Amino acid sequence: MKELMLGNKAVARGLYEAGCKVISSYPGTPSTEITEEAAAYDEIYCEWAPNEKVALEVAHGASLGGVRAACAMKHVGLNVAADPLFSISYQGLNAGLVICVADDPGMHSSQNEQDSRHYAIAAKVPMLEPADSAEALSFAKKAFELSEQYSTPVFLKMCTRVAHSQSVVETAPRAEVPQVPYVKDPTKVMMTANSRNAHVRVEKRTRDLIEWAETCDLNRVEMGSTELGIITDSTSYQYAREVFGDNASYLKIGMVYPLPEKLFTDFASKVSRVVVLEELDPILENHCKMLGIPVSGKDIFPICGEFSQNLVRSCMGMEQPETRHIEDVIPVRPPVMCAGCPHRGVFYTLKQHNCMVYGDIGCYTLGALAPLNSMDLNVCMGASCSGLHGFNKAMGKEGEQHSVGVIGDSTFIHSGITGITDIAYNMSNSTILILDNSITGMTGHQQNPTTGKNLRGDPAGKVDLEALCRAIGFNRVRVVDPYDLAAVDTAVTEELAAEEPSIIISRRPCVMIKGTVHKPALKVDESKCVGCKSCMKIGCPAISVRDKKARIDTTQCIGCKVCTQMCKFDALSE
Repeated sequence: MKELMLGNKAVARGLYEAGCKVISSYPGTPSTEITEEAAAYDEIYCEWAPNEKVALEVAHGASLGGVRAACAMKHVGLNVAADPLFSISYQGLNAGLVICVADDPGMHSSQNEQDSRHYAIAAKVPMLEPADSAEALSFAKKAFELSEQYSTPVFLKMCTRVAHSQSVVETAPRAEVPQVPYVKDPTKVMMTANSRNAHVRVEKRTRDLIEWAETCDLNRVEMGSTELGIITDSTSYQYAREVFGDNASYLKIGMVYPLPEKLFTDFASKVSRVVVLEELDPILENHCKMLGIPVSGKDIFPICGEFSQNLVRSCMGMEQPETRHIEDVIPVRPPVMCAGCPHRGVFYTLKQHNCMVYGDIGCYTLGALAPLNSMDLNVCMGASCSGLHGFNKAMGKEGEQHSVGVIGDSTFIHSGITGITDIAYNMSNSTILILDNSITGMTGHQQNPTTGKNLRGDPAGKVDLEALCRAIGFNRVRVVDPYDLAAVDTAVTEELAAEEPSIIISRRPCVMIKGTVHKPALKVDESKCVGCKSCMKIGCPAISVRDKKARIDTTQCIGCKVCTQMCKFDALSE
């Protein structure tokens, strides 16, 4: 049956059709929908793991148990999963294992735009890269076949455009794959001689895969005009076809590691000029140069950012097609916390204290933007805890009394626990604020180990954050309601002055959680409003000032009353 399908949904369908039985993932844009869509199939056990390292280890364990398994993550999540990845590459498998990784060129929702193809090269793990939803489905199935044929995990690499665009796919029934019996094998213990022998096997595997890549249907040649030959992959292939059509020939690469050699040289010999079109780093281009093929690549196209049809035309010196332009200048709309967001009061208070705020990864990163301007930096998941500890070890009391780390509940479980363990164990008087909004917010409201529900919304084990922090060694653990600005101010004041490590848990569910009941919107008493704009300092999008009077957008306001605590004239009320 044919169906219009999102790229990530097509991956999930491919995993289903291939007989996958276990998927463990950590949500991260643009990979999240793979696992969410797979959870719709009762035949697949799906879970949200605490982080990507755990997810890969769970999937690998399922493979050892004899069933086809997968995990999904975004590109920065692969950094977290890298530790087991390299050893699993050596160790081999029992049943197939597919690692879905989604890159984010243009950094639509990421702190960097690293190229995951480097991990395939470094770990010597084959990587397939689809260019549309149909390939996403078929490549997912092919990945399991390769995984079992060569006893290796296989990457399925997506990017934002392929993951979040739709194209036609043709679905098929699910293949029920028999479970492979587990057999004890001492050579799988990765130590000394076993590891050395495994490395030799990996190198042979790579040579075998290169030979296979020369004729596999994942890589294909499409001959058109021989004046121009384009070597390309992923969504760049789609841009090339739209821009050049039959005025070029194409070597479309679907298996981006390991790369064939003869296929490249044969293609180059048939065309007058070779151009390599690929987003981010020059992986295909460097392969061509290693083979002695003269090519144009990053000397024409940028190494940064996401490509488009117009960018390709511009870089190739072609005329742009006629387009319609909107004459009026559209005002910039920067991202902003939702009206009533529980994080807003916390960041307002930290700004009042002029704190150095070591941030983390989540929707609360928006606390860095105006008018709050109260996050100094962020690095990666969990770094706020360990980074603050290092900062305070360098700064001493000056740092300890004027600096905090902020981290969300899901991010805390992901990789903040080890950071606060370092604080408690090595004793810096650091203050960490755990912003517990009862959900994984930024990636679209996924459950996590602190919510008491699993991926499918069923009751699950729930981490007690207060008990956990005390068990680690914190004597000072307190919970505040972020809607109560006075309580937040008192907590921050007292914990910064404390002579020992402390935890402040800011607890209030995300206002966007389905089923949340909001209070009536507030109103402005214009006879009391003097237009001082104090209410604007909180940065709530439901509040504006017109004609020197505050205005409340009743379609956005949820009645949180944070703004009422800032008005000295009682002009805001229910």
